[in-house]
Amino acid sequence: MTNNSGFTRRTPDIMTEELCAILSQKVSYEFKPLYDLVYANLYARNAASGGDEMLRLRAYDKLQNLVHDGMVTKTAKKYRGKPASLRIVSSRLEEWRVAANKRAAALAAG
Repeated sequence: MTNNSGFTRRTPDIMTEELCAILSQKVSYEFKPLYDLVYANLYARNAASGGDEMLRLRAYDKLQNLVHDGMVTKTAKKYRGKPASLRIVSSRLEEWRVAANKRAAALAAG
């Protein structure tokens, strides 16, 4: 039996968008200042929910995934993004955001 509820959690990842935007600059960050910037940006977008510690863990996990995928380099305790790779991720996230908005509009319409 299949479940046709239409529910999906595949929404654009705002945390990764913010990490990509910040790390696309040619600056190295330690995790604490990087997280502070991400948190400020999420708070400005009214997307900082789930508690500070949970957001910190999610940010660290997303950052480690970017390091593992080779889009961010880690030297000692500093993280530095590779702008070309991060632009690809950002464009893909933007495509997903447009698709999610279209799905939401279609569901709302009918």
